[in-house]
Amino acid sequence: MKVTNNWVIAQLRGLPARAPGVFDERRGPDRRQRRLWALLYGGFRPRRRGARRREDEARGVVTDWHEPHLLLVAIAILLLCTCDGVLTLILLNSGAREANPIMALLLARDARLFAVGKTLLTASGVVLLVASARRRMLRSLRVEYALYAILIGYASLIGYEWWLVRRVGILALY
Repeated sequence: MKVTNNWVIAQLRGLPARAPGVFDERRGPDRRQRRLWALLYGGFRPRRRGARRREDEARGVVTDWHEPHLLLVAIAILLLCTCDGVLTLILLNSGAREANPIMALLLARDARLFAVGKTLLTASGVVLLVASARRRMLRSLRVEYALYAILIGYASLIGYEWWLVRRVGILALY
């Protein structure tokens, strides 16, 4: 009882004192360091919707639960990626050139490799961006806004490719 009273008195006087039963050091590894595990485990059993401590917010915590609209944005990006691949192959058959050197390298080998590579690269990027959607880039913008920019960029690219296809009149051949 005396230990508790000393702690209460120290708190009331504004002096630093440990509460009874509090240890100087933690035992075992810090669970907050296991980000990959949190991402994989939380994909099937979501619990963490945000950072619990201010220091976690500064470091960037991996959350288990994301806003539902991010799923819609991610699916839309992947669908537009697929449309981009199809329209790219149609334009390449009519004499166009691939501007992306990585995709041009994959296209030189095989069209299926191009499709798989394009989808995997885009999907992995989207997964990483969704996983870190609450983090900040350039100290001010949330990563979530990068997903919106990619979606707008893909929609613009599809519009441009569709315009090229219609201008050349390629669809009449198919």
